[in-house]
Amino acid sequence: MVNLEWYRTFKSVYKNGNFSLAAKELFISQPAVSQQIVMLEAHVGYKLFNRKSKGVEPTEYAKLLNNLIIDALDRLENVENGFRAKAFNSNRLISVGISRHLMSSIGSALVSKFDFIDFSFHINDALFDLVNTKKLDFAIMTKQFDTFDTIQKKVGEIKQVIVGSANLDFSGFESKKKNQDYAAIENWLNEQKWYSHDAGIPHIKLFWLHVFAKKRPSMVANYIIPSEYEMLEILSENTGVAVTWDINAKNLIEEKKLQLIWNSDEMPSTAVFLLSGKNSNLTAVFEDIENELKAVLGS
Repeated sequence: MVNLEWYRTFKSVYKNGNFSLAAKELFISQPAVSQQIVMLEAHVGYKLFNRKSKGVEPTEYAKLLNNLIIDALDRLENVENGFRAKAFNSNRLISVGISRHLMSSIGSALVSKFDFIDFSFHINDALFDLVNTKKLDFAIMTKQFDTFDTIQKKVGEIKQVIVGSANLDFSGFESKKKNQDYAAIENWLNEQKWYSHDAGIPHIKLFWLHVFAKKRPSMVANYIIPSEYEMLEILSENTGVAVTWDINAKNLIEEKKLQLIWNSDEMPSTAVFLLSGKNSNLTAVFEDIENELKAVLGS
């Protein structure tokens, strides 16, 4: 049985003449594009593209296939877009993109407000592209973009802080902070077990850059858990420290499952923005989401 996504991928590769550009347009990986083309070639029984030094070129059969399917595929995509618009109008179906690391603390606040939400996880640049190309209704992001075709409003601020497990004794750490003994502070932190959501330890590096004026922290992450909220949950059941968004740790600190170790004045806050395309049908929903996010972020 043929998969419609194979034809979508074929259309994008044919148009772009490049697997990488097609992957970017479809928001999938390049290996996934290659695999789908191979499967389509196996299904139709013909080679569709020849590789060149830069990109690919369609074979004669690919040109024939494109002529045969392009009108039908365009009509089907128009039907999909029309159905999505109708579903939005009748059921308040909205699509919201957000970082997976902010879903539990920020995105989940929208669940009680709306009956139908399609969430997806992406990084800031991908979120902007999806909204800008009308593939997402809204995006919650930590980067500001300046364009004519989108609306972006600041809904609050979040900040990176150091937290520790509830069983961690950091009484000596407080005196080091009070005396501003940064060498001793760094030594104490280096002795702890570290948790991170990314092997590249981006939060830790950023904290060290602003607070210690160092580009490369000397510690390594003991445990790498790719969801920041799950990382904090696991940290709360064990022993160690982590740099995290304050909004993610807030409830765990209030429940005394984690301790706030350091909210440094040297660490700047990061703005959180709500983004949507310019669409009058979304104005009221935009305002509802904006108000919910401001309530969560205390803005």
